[in-house]
Amino acid sequence: MAQTAKPREITGKHVLIGTVAAFSVIIGVNFFMAFQAVRTFPGLEVKNSYVASQTFDVERDAQEALGWTVRAVPEGDIVRVQIRDAEGAPVQAATLTGTIGRPTSVKDDQTPEFTFDGTDFVANTGALESGNWNYRMVATAADGTEFKQRVIFYVKQQ
Repeated sequence: MAQTAKPREITGKHVLIGTVAAFSVIIGVNFFMAFQAVRTFPGLEVKNSYVASQTFDVERDAQEALGWTVRAVPEGDIVRVQIRDAEGAPVQAATLTGTIGRPTSVKDDQTPEFTFDGTDFVANTGALESGNWNYRMVATAADGTEFKQRVIFYVKQQ
């Protein structure tokens, strides 16, 4: 007579090993994700959100009254910032500064010098790698109104 194999039983030891292995994977992934989040955190938007909120509505209304629309267009080694008024005419801001960088890291940040070419503000940034970029601009209108905006643009692989 052929002897049949005895079925294996799941013991408390097997359940313990499975549980410890599953939680080890979960905890390991959580630590990895937390480390990556902290390592790539670009910093604070404002130092004190309560203080910033006190003037937010007034500043937003002043900016909207200007009627400006802004685009950033990468062209090889330059970035062209196009500011247009409500009628679509080019705007020459009194001042234009800001930082170009990645949305999630400060590693590639740069503060280029923009010059007005009669239509747009142009700056030499060097060749930007492909992907998403932000231009965190601060401009001043001729009447002294400060205009702040994060302009998102995309660089395609050359």
